Amino acid sequence: MTHAIISDLEKRYTAKRYDATKRVSAEDLAVIYDAMVLSPSSINSQPWKFIVIESDEAKQRLHDSFANKFQFNQPHAKAASHTVLFAYNPKYTREDYAKVVDQGITDGRTKPEDREGAFGAFAFVDLNTDEAGNNAAWTKSQTYLALGNTMHTLARLGIDSTPMEGVDSDMLGQIFEKELDGYVCDVALAFGYHHSDEDYNAKLPKSRLAAEQVLQVL
Repeated sequence: MTHAIISDLEKRYTAKRYDATKRVSAEDLAVIYDAMVLSPSSINSQPWKFIVIESDEAKQRLHDSFANKFQFNQPHAKAASHTVLFAYNPKYTREDYAKVVDQGITDGRTKPEDREGAFGAFAFVDLNTDEAGNNAAWTKSQTYLALGNTMHTLARLGIDSTPMEGVDSDMLGQIFEKELDGYVCDVALAFGYHHSDEDYNAKLPKSRLAAEQVLQVL
């Protein structure tokens, strides 16, 4: 019998067209949102924002962000049930990490008297920060951990998804300036239910390189 995890991944594919009449339920959305928040990140930094596009007004704004390029993804803006902008903090600071440390104290993970020592992990941030205080390459990488976690969650729930690096980061920064508040979005995830007639990718067989070509056990 195939393991449930493998079944999830075998069935998952990138949807190319969505059925705009179908919406993800509130119950499933609650699971999806919890999964995003529970995503892992280096030193538990959580240098991200997850901006969920749900309302017609927000969908129109997202639609408008494709005015200059990546128009092949534009239909998803309105047809998908929801789209999440995975945004990262390009200049993650000690003050940002302090929020993580203090939450750890609240949650009982760190003792109050050990607060200063908890900042030892911030040395890893310093290793990835340039002289201008930019650590975008590192914080951006964390968003992909959350992206992958969310995609598997959606697969388990039987919800289709489309990861999109084909987004206009500059336009998103302008149109969602207030919501992003200095954060940057280079990848988004549309999700919902595919269009049974128009989604050509739904009927194609999954294709991956053989395990022997990419997996090595020492």
